[in-house]
Amino acid sequence: MTGNSVQDFAGLKALVTGGASGIGRATAELLHARGADVAVLDRDITTVEKPLRGYAADVTDDAAVRAVVGAAIGDLGGLDVLVNNAGIGAQGTVADNDDAEWHRVLDVNVIGMVRVARAALPALRDSGHAAVVNTCSIAATAGLPQRALYAASKGAVYSLTLAMAADHIREGIRVNCVNPGTADTPWVGRLLDRADDPAAERAALEARQPTGRLVSADEVAGAIAHLASPLSGATTGTSLAVDGGMQGLRLRPAGQ
Repeated sequence: MTGNSVQDFAGLKALVTGGASGIGRATAELLHARGADVAVLDRDITTVEKPLRGYAADVTDDAAVRAVVGAAIGDLGGLDVLVNNAGIGAQGTVADNDDAEWHRVLDVNVIGMVRVARAALPALRDSGHAAVVNTCSIAATAGLPQRALYAASKGAVYSLTLAMAADHIREGIRVNCVNPGTADTPWVGRLLDRADDPAAERAALEARQPTGRLVSADEVAGAIAHLASPLSGATTGTSLAVDGGMQGLRLRPAGQ
């Protein structure tokens, strides 16, 4: 079977953070299509429609995260899959962002994942066959220009994933991360809109990926579902690049 005819998440309960748009929304919809009962946590859930369950919280607010994650788990009747996807972007070298911006981005991208995972752990332990997938980035493993703060936050997510995988493997919890390349998401769209020449900037982003195009949110969602699926029960402590070959391939210029 292929595509959404697969029902490998039938009977499972899933929570997706940052699930109201972009990669998170594509993931929530795919998990539901493959049989899961899915809760979405986001700051703005006005776009979240049934059968998805929407819960509003900011991942920088520990009390709100604990309350909302608890409510979602109660409504779902447990939790088997956590997709830690909520995050924000940042541009610039180390000289371009002040301390406040460093704290803000790390608070969302790293500590936000910690808050959600911490609140979800008791239910994940009860599952006995749980999976956590953290949304990391190619920026964690490849040096990209003008991404110092963002890369630092995602490098922390990569290391956090490995540490969590080691900590919780004997509790029946698998932990992996997905490393997207530049994806065609609302955040990238806003980034392009601010560029002096949006068309040229898009072309440059597309050209640095060997496939010659941006990654789609659905492609990243497919990778997340693969890592979270019970069919991948032996996979933990792994990062899966979804980057059009950007990390591993070194192509010669066309025509050579």
